[in-house]
Amino acid sequence: MTPLAITLLLTGLLLIAALAGYALYLWRRVWGRERQLADQQAQQHAALAADLRVLAGSLLQEQVPLIEGAIRIKVLLDNYDSNLGQDPRCQVFQLLFEATEQVPTHSAWKALDKTERRRHEANFSALELQHKAEARRSARWLLDEVLPKNSEAA
Repeated sequence: MTPLAITLLLTGLLLIAALAGYALYLWRRVWGRERQLADQQAQQHAALAADLRVLAGSLLQEQVPLIEGAIRIKVLLDNYDSNLGQDPRCQVFQLLFEATEQVPTHSAWKALDKTERRRHEANFSALELQHKAEARRSARWLLDEVLPKNSEAA
C-alpha cells in the first residue's frame, strides 16, 4: 500500500469516527428531548387529573353550579383523555355542554337583556333538574374509579 493510500484511508477512518461521534451526540440530544417531553406530558396529565378531581368533588359538594361544573369537566376530559370523554358514563357532560354552548358568556352575557338572561337561566334550571343525578353519578365514578388519587398523581 502506498503512503498516499494509507493517508487517505486513515483520513477517511478519522472522518467516519468524527461523524459517528457527532451522530451519537445528536442522538443523545434527541433522546434527552424525548425524555423531557414525556416528563412534561406526564406532569400535564397529572395536573389535569388533579383539576378534574377538584371539579368533580366541587360538583358533588355543590360548590359549583351543575352546568358550569359539567362544562368545565367536559373540556378537561377532552384534554385529559378524549376516549374517556366519549365513555357512556361521561356523556352527560357532553350533553350539557352541547345544550349550553350557544349561550353567551362573559361580557356578552352581561349585555343580554333581562328576559333573554331569564330564558337561559330557566333552561339551565330545567337541564339541572333533568341531569343532576346522572352528572353526580358520573362525577362520583370519575373520582372513585377513573382518576388517580392525589398521591398516585404525584
